[in-house]
Amino acid sequence: MSEDKSPGDQAGLRIDKWLWFARLFKSRSQATDAVAGGLVHVNGDRVKPSRVVHVDDRLHITKDETRLEVIVRGMPVRRGPAPEARQHYEETPESIAAREQQRERNRLAAPAPDGRPDKHARRVLRDLRRG
Repeated sequence: MSEDKSPGDQAGLRIDKWLWFARLFKSRSQATDAVAGGLVHVNGDRVKPSRVVHVDDRLHITKDETRLEVIVRGMPVRRGPAPEARQHYEETPESIAAREQQRERNRLAAPAPDGRPDKHARRVLRDLRRG
């Protein structure tokens, strides 16, 4: 019965479920796909979605252009609001600095708009945002 513990048990939680509970991914299937695709590493090792994470594990997460490095600080019982979810992990200072540098590079690389977009440009922008 070591793997069938309740989610709030301090023994650990599946990595895909933890990522979803901690609101690092919008859906559990996205979290599962990211782990299976090698975008999530636990303590430097590529893992499977069924891997159990524990407190003080170090996670390296790649989402789009963003790379996060977080340390697990707790096991959430449910997928609650974002402020509650942030209590269960701590982002490393190096990861925060790297994200800020990436954000600044993206800001400087983006061209300034020439004014208000016309109907065609608005449709293109709307379609881009929908993904």
